[in-house]
Amino acid sequence: MSEHLIWDPLMIQRYNRSGPRYTSYPTAIEFTPASSDEDEIEALSHATDKPLSLYLHIPFCAHVCYYCGCNKIVTKDKDRAITYLDYLLREIDMKAAMVESNGSPKRRVVEQLHLGGGTPTFLSDEQLTKLVNHLTSRFTFSESESADYSIEIDPRELGPNTLKTLRDLGFNRVSFGVQDVNLTVQKAVNRVQPEEMIIDVMDNARALGFRSINIDLIYGLPFQTLESFTDTLDRIISMRPDRLSIFNYAHLPQRFMPQRRINDSDLPEAAEKLAIFGMAIQRLSAAGYHYVGMDHFALPDDELSSAQQQGKLHRNFQGYTTHGECDLIGLGVSSISQLGNMFAQNYTDLSQWQSAIDNDRLPTFKQRQANHDDNIRKHIIMGLLCHLKVSFADLDTRFDINSKEYLKDELHKLAGMEADGLIHIDDATLCITDAGRLMVRQTCMVFDAYRHGSDNKRFSQAI
Repeated sequence: MSEHLIWDPLMIQRYNRSGPRYTSYPTAIEFTPASSDEDEIEALSHATDKPLSLYLHIPFCAHVCYYCGCNKIVTKDKDRAITYLDYLLREIDMKAAMVESNGSPKRRVVEQLHLGGGTPTFLSDEQLTKLVNHLTSRFTFSESESADYSIEIDPRELGPNTLKTLRDLGFNRVSFGVQDVNLTVQKAVNRVQPEEMIIDVMDNARALGFRSINIDLIYGLPFQTLESFTDTLDRIISMRPDRLSIFNYAHLPQRFMPQRRINDSDLPEAAEKLAIFGMAIQRLSAAGYHYVGMDHFALPDDELSSAQQQGKLHRNFQGYTTHGECDLIGLGVSSISQLGNMFAQNYTDLSQWQSAIDNDRLPTFKQRQANHDDNIRKHIIMGLLCHLKVSFADLDTRFDINSKEYLKDELHKLAGMEADGLIHIDDATLCITDAGRLMVRQTCMVFDAYRHGSDNKRFSQAI
C-alpha cells in the first residue's frame, strides 16, 4: 500500500461532509427496537466454530471530559462499581452458557478481549482481577501470540500497581486518551493530565511488556492552534506510541450535554482545523508512521500495519482490528454484539439493563438482521476502508451477482470522484487513489443504501 498521501485542502473542502465511521454496516442507527431477546439467544446458540471477540463496557468516569460523546456515568462514588460488576458477571454467565450450548463439537475460543468505557480503570485492581478471572472461568481464551487482549486506561485513574495487575491478567495492549498536552486546552475540556504522567505510563507499560500502546489525540478542541498542536504532536511522537488515533472533534452540543460547556467562539476556525490535520499527516509520515486510514496511524511493524499490507485487516465496533473474523459478544450497558448476520445492542439505560438481568433475560434493546444486500454493501465498504479496493470478480463469485449491473447506479454516482482523481474504476476493480484516501468515507457513503437522501447531521465530518 502506498505511503504517499496527497493533501489537497480545496478537494477536501469540496467533499468534506458528515457521514458514518462505519464500524459496522448497517450502522447502529439502523437498529430497531427488540420486542424480546429470542433472536439474540438463537444467534448466541447457533452452531459454529468461529472464534470469539468479547467487548465489555464499563460506563463509569470519575471526571467529565467536555468533548466526550460516549455512553458514560460520571461519578466519584466507587461503590457504584460493586453493583455494576455483580450484574455484569451475571450477564457473562447467561451469554457464556448459551455459547456453550451451541451444539458444536469444538469449544469456541476467545481471540480478542477489549474493555472500554467510560473508564475501565474506574474499577479497582481487585475488581479487575475478579472480572477477568470470571471471564476465564466461563470462556476458553487463546494462548496464541496473536491473541489481542486490550483495555482503555485513564492515566489519572491508575493505582501504583494497576498496570502490573493488567499485564499479569494477560492484557497485552493498552490505549489511553491524551487529546492534547497543552494546559490551556486541557483546562478548557476538563482533562488535565501533566505530560510527565503520560510519559510515566508509557515507560511503565513498555517495561511491563505490553506489545502495543495506543494514544488518542483530538484536533478541533477549544484554543487549539496550528502552532500549539504542532508542539503537542512533536511531544507525542517523541514518546513513540505504536499507534496513534487523531480524531476530528465533532461539536454536537444539542446531542451531548457536556459539550455545552465548550464555547463555540473558542473553537478553531475550519481553515485552522484543516491545517492542523494536514500538519499531522505530514509530521507523522516524516516520523515513519503508516496511515492505516480513518484517522489511524501505526508504526510499520505494528500488527495493524502488517495486517493491512497482507490484506488481512478488518473493521468492527472496536475500530480497525486483526480479528474481524470473530463473532463479537457485547457485555455491559449499551454494548453491541455482532453474531453472524445478527446485531444486538444492550439497553443504554443502566436501570433497564439491570431489570432485564433481574428477570433472567438478555438485556436486548435494539437489533438488526443483515440481509443479502446489506452483506454485499458491507463487503464493499469494509474493503474500501481497510484495503482501498474492491474486486468486481470477487463480488460476483462471493454473492452470485453481476456486480457491475447490481451497482450501476452507485458506479454512475462516482463519476465526479473519478474525474477528480479520487478513485479509479476499470473492468476489474474499484480503487481509492492516493488523492482519495482522506475522503474514503465519502466513497463508502455512495454504497450505503441507508444514507441516500437521509439526514447526516448526527455524524461527524470526515476531517
